[in-house]
Amino acid sequence: MYVLAAPLPTVEINPEIAPTAVVIWLHGLGADGHDFEPIVPALCLPADLPIRFVFPHAPEMSVTAFGGQRARAWFDFSPGGGADSRGLKKSVLQIHDLIQNEIDNGIPVERILLAGFSQGGVLAFQTALYYPRRLAGILALSTFLTDTENLGSPKAQVNAQIPILLCHGRQDMVLPLAMGKSAFTTLKSAGYPVEWHEYPMGHEVCAEEIQEISRWLQSVLAWRTMQ
Repeated sequence: MYVLAAPLPTVEINPEIAPTAVVIWLHGLGADGHDFEPIVPALCLPADLPIRFVFPHAPEMSVTAFGGQRARAWFDFSPGGGADSRGLKKSVLQIHDLIQNEIDNGIPVERILLAGFSQGGVLAFQTALYYPRRLAGILALSTFLTDTENLGSPKAQVNAQIPILLCHGRQDMVLPLAMGKSAFTTLKSAGYPVEWHEYPMGHEVCAEEIQEISRWLQSVLAWRTMQ
């Protein structure tokens, strides 16, 4: 049983006309919702694909990986112990609330896409793979997969064919390339339609990757996916 948390504060970027899709973008450990705000204009999305971007701020908590210092985090994390599953589950429920808010505002659930970088990618995976209704896709950047044993479970069946784009840096010293590649291999073996792209960079995002993200978003959120 979880105590109901206050709604997550968000940074929101709206298109000039009414949105037809929403991307909820989850930042990494120690960052905040402003971290990926500049990526929206860099994506150069066409005007006839009006997308609303929602960048929530994770709550502040004591983080083991930071020696107990407080930082914005979706769950506690330690290099040796991995992700705190209880904290991750609590954050999943908060993202459920954000999704429901967009549904209440008139966006079809199948037009809502989850994106995440690093720790935010872990949360995007955990939320979307087991969400009870079909979502548009998962954009997972420089991240890893925690819950693999439940991919074949009944609760994963609704989103068993969700499109996934996985990107990672070859010189990533925070989350090594092998962690992202392992997520790709696991998802591919489980039958998910997943794409993999790696780049000559560290734990970051590069211009070439942004171009690929734009291409993929346009493909996944094109109106033909509604037909």
